[in-house]
Amino acid sequence: MAATKRKRRGGFAVQAKKPKRNEIDAEPPAKRHATAEEVEEEERDRIPGPVCKGKWKNKERILIFSSRGINFRTRHLMQDLRMLMPHSKADTKMDRKDKLFVINEVCEMKNCNKCIYFEAKKKQDLYMWLSNSPHGPSAKFLVQNITTIFVFVVIFLVHTLAELKMTGNCLKGSRPLLSFDPAFDELPHYALLKELLIQIFSTPRYHPKSQPFVDHVFTFTILDNRIWFRNFQIIEEDAALVEIGPRFVLNLIKIFQGSFGGPTLYENPHYQSPNMHRRVIRSITAAKYREKQQVKDVQKLRKKEPKTLLPHDPTADVFVTPAEEKPIEIQWVKPEPKVDLKARKKRIYKRQRKMKQRMDSGKTK
Repeated sequence: MAATKRKRRGGFAVQAKKPKRNEIDAEPPAKRHATAEEVEEEERDRIPGPVCKGKWKNKERILIFSSRGINFRTRHLMQDLRMLMPHSKADTKMDRKDKLFVINEVCEMKNCNKCIYFEAKKKQDLYMWLSNSPHGPSAKFLVQNITTIFVFVVIFLVHTLAELKMTGNCLKGSRPLLSFDPAFDELPHYALLKELLIQIFSTPRYHPKSQPFVDHVFTFTILDNRIWFRNFQIIEEDAALVEIGPRFVLNLIKIFQGSFGGPTLYENPHYQSPNMHRRVIRSITAAKYREKQQVKDVQKLRKKEPKTLLPHDPTADVFVTPAEEKPIEIQWVKPEPKVDLKARKKRIYKRQRKMKQRMDSGKTK
């Protein structure tokens, strides 16, 4: 018996509409089978998007900023690090008059527990602070670089991504691999720096701004008592490495127990300040100049000394052949005076000028 539906306002009961058959049920079975196969092929060919099913637990946040007075190369290096580290935050430049302990308060306001601070001095020296805020430890480095790789030329520069023009490339926000030199495990201060670098440069897993891919590697190598930083792309075909950039060299100065200060845990005995380095270069150039002046003074003294007369050697005139004597000619006629062409030209010019003046005065009359 069909279901009936009561009409409003006391009308007659109207029979309810029958439910429509589903479109899939309405299709013939052959067509239904073909559409199912097409859907399966589309699902097979479709690449699933990156779905992050895990939970973001490591809440590391890095504050990257600098002091006032940095040059364009330092600014580009900062921007490159922020682009490579999705868990980083930026802040305005810090005044050079403020003390470094203020950075801990800035990190607290920005909700960051690690900090990379670039400190510029004399508009030519760049220092980098790596700190675990607010309890420490912290390390201070002098940022250097050598223009030719593995050739020790004392030219200190920083190379950014735009400057190098490398062929490598990586996805923005992807997580990097960290590769450390085996020398980091040999000495205790290097082991401490390794742990600090791991906590700063490693992108936390399942970070909202990160991508779930690993396509580049950060390498930290110890050479010539310095830490060399390089960034390489991992090529999928043969797992070869192609450099991306940026590149810089960290020369360790001190390791402190606290954040931006405190007791000194380690001091680098091989460190030479940039002022001392420039002083050594100036002293070398001054020594060269003094040496040249001394050579000139010795030569002047030798010229002033009286020459020592050697006794005549009779054997020196053995092979000397006397020249033929020329007859003496006596000139009886006075030679003609030489014509001075310049004086002659001057006289001609004066004569012409006088003639012109006379002609002009005659015309005026």
